[in-house]
Amino acid sequence: MPSSSPTLFSKCTIIPDQKSTIGNLKLSVSDLPMLSCHYIQKGCLFTKPSIPFHNLIPIIKTALSRTLSIFPPLAGRLTTDSDGYVYLTCNDAGVDFITAVATELYIHDLLSTTDVNDSFKEFFTFDRKVSYSGHYSPIMAVQVTELSDGIFIGCAVNHAVTDGTSFWNFFNTFAQLCRGANKCIRNSPSFRRDSVLISNAVLRLPEGGPVVTFNADAPIRERIFSFSRESIQKLKARANNRRWTENNNAVELMQKHMNDHYNNNNSNNQKENGKVAALIENWFKNNVNSKQQTVTVTETETVEISSFQSLCALLWRAVTRARKFHPSKTTTFRMAVNCRHRVKPELDSFYFGNAIQSVPTYASAGDVMSKDIRWCAEQLNKNVKAHDNVMCVMCS
Repeated sequence: MPSSSPTLFSKCTIIPDQKSTIGNLKLSVSDLPMLSCHYIQKGCLFTKPSIPFHNLIPIIKTALSRTLSIFPPLAGRLTTDSDGYVYLTCNDAGVDFITAVATELYIHDLLSTTDVNDSFKEFFTFDRKVSYSGHYSPIMAVQVTELSDGIFIGCAVNHAVTDGTSFWNFFNTFAQLCRGANKCIRNSPSFRRDSVLISNAVLRLPEGGPVVTFNADAPIRERIFSFSRESIQKLKARANNRRWTENNNAVELMQKHMNDHYNNNNSNNQKENGKVAALIENWFKNNVNSKQQTVTVTETETVEISSFQSLCALLWRAVTRARKFHPSKTTTFRMAVNCRHRVKPELDSFYFGNAIQSVPTYASAGDVMSKDIRWCAEQLNKNVKAHDNVMCVMCS
């Protein structure tokens, strides 16, 4: 074991500071497939705080306990009834909380290389744990690791209980309470289980539960690819067949605010609209006398390809090129889409659980490599847009 490996300092169980009033939550058709997946691992790296590490831990523990009262399913356990239905029991059993020390590690050590540092795996509890084990293990574990010049807060959470949208809503709420927020917490989760995602079908599982279907011990090299904001904007401009200009920076930022479906429909976020209005006014004043910029758009352009779809198109082409496929070989690019606003009736924006589906896009290796990035991005964009309520129901 390398000397820089974190050393376990303490371990305890954190329970919600208020007793849960939520009953059993039936796993949806989006939750059930995740029982064979590993726990989600997400974390944040911070510079060294102004208060000592040993004084910081009680603050984090208290905030976590309060957050679990808002997200009681995370403190529960999975259960399977006699009919084979799997439920999430909100029984306040609690989550694991671990503190560790790795004072020989610096932030620079973690971020200066293009390869993922081996120590990252040790910043998370439940590494390689399969989500079905939530029947007898905590749904979530939080580990706080002290570095020489910073701290890392890592969360491992059962993927059959939550997707990325739900997780980051939890983590953002956790962060608010760590900062001492006492006002009404925004974006309260919805635990309703009356949508089309809830099915009477029973998932028949093998004795002892499902297992991962790939070799988790196979050697794999993990790399970090970084893209600057400017490079992403240029890539998006190429995908949308227009010229990139510096003024696009402000325009894109305003578009991200104005096109935020969730924030604009949330009464708690009305202040954000005021900020956007001020941003527009300030941008207009600063650019009204500037030299006019030319933006080239084709007559056939009818949709806006997002930054994410533009980047995905780049990855699709790069991976296809690296694999040196025969031109006739069919390639597949899968994107996970949020179904909360796609199903009818719509789910709450902050529905807690898995509400994602995989959308595949197929194309021959020859087409991916011979056509430009705009064509690849258009194929991805078209399939994502076509994934409506009917498709969500068909894939359920």
